[in-house]
Amino acid sequence: MIPIGPLMREHRLIEHMISLMKTELSTISADRRADPAFLETVVDFFRTYGDRCHHGKEEEILFARLRGKKLSQAHEAIIAELIDEHRVARQCTHQLLEANERCRGGSISAMEEIAKILNFLIVFYPAHIAKEDKSFFYPCMEYFTKQELGSMLADFWEFDRKLIHEKYGRTVLELEKNRVTGPGAPPPFRDI
Repeated sequence: MIPIGPLMREHRLIEHMISLMKTELSTISADRRADPAFLETVVDFFRTYGDRCHHGKEEEILFARLRGKKLSQAHEAIIAELIDEHRVARQCTHQLLEANERCRGGSISAMEEIAKILNFLIVFYPAHIAKEDKSFFYPCMEYFTKQELGSMLADFWEFDRKLIHEKYGRTVLELEKNRVTGPGAPPPFRDI
């Protein structure tokens, strides 16, 4: 397997989430209500899986290694576009989180914003995925030797292996920042 295999498999899962988001958008349009728990799951999915796991491997491993290669201008331009698109996806996910919180508080305009953000992501992600799958991933593999591809794939697996510990280490740190601890409480968590 070459390193783009796991990335493309991740795209398939993201596409399934997009399909679920389409269903939610239809419900919002028909019933004028959103499912806040579903939207929290969407935010968590895109923050953890879509951004940290998937975009993390792209930016921190694939793109970083490509920067050490003599790339064509077209591939340099695509990397810049992809990084910018990742930033846009992060912003939209954050906006969805905020709109969902306002919607839980009873804001009618937040419902409209949720629908707008979901619609944007439903259009945005398939185009982003198509760009990577069809115009970038296969050609960029040609910059690497067989040994480099094997090393990158191993780094992808290691990245995934550490991800769950990173996520829940941050969760505990955030909870500790927001809670007052009493006598006998353990010292604050420090990453090991």
